[in-house]
Amino acid sequence: MAHIAVERNRRRQMNEHLRVLRSLTPSFYIKRGDQASIIGGVIEFIKELHQVLQSLESNKRRRKSISPSPGPSPKAQLVALGSDNSPFGFENGVDVGACCNSSVADVEAKISGSNVVLKIISRRIPGQLPKMIGVFERLSFEVLHLNISSMDDTVLYSFVVKDLNVS
Repeated sequence: MAHIAVERNRRRQMNEHLRVLRSLTPSFYIKRGDQASIIGGVIEFIKELHQVLQSLESNKRRRKSISPSPGPSPKAQLVALGSDNSPFGFENGVDVGACCNSSVADVEAKISGSNVVLKIISRRIPGQLPKMIGVFERLSFEVLHLNISSMDDTVLYSFVVKDLNVS
């Protein structure tokens, strides 16, 4: 009888841990609700977070070694997402995305179905997030998901937005 109770407790703990993992992972990483899909989605999310961390650390080192320029001079480029040119290392990207690197922020956008995944790395500025959300609202975008990561004075905003003008 004790073995049955121990096994029941182990399953309960596993299910609770899976629920927590699922709640911490953006929904578009998890295709189905089964255990393998949840764990696979979490692995992909952690891989992307690891790449973002490496990018933040690289940007931090670069910004420390370069003196700030008088104004932004953005360099925009189209990239095939999932290529080595992509600073955020999307692996499940669609055909087209865009990057813009400037002294103010590094921005990458990709189209994923009817949503746009937007990643912005910049220096932390008070009031920055409400201003960005205000711009999205004025442009008729709905923020479906937002993830914020920071290290020292650098912040990464990861948005999933939907264009309300597209049906």
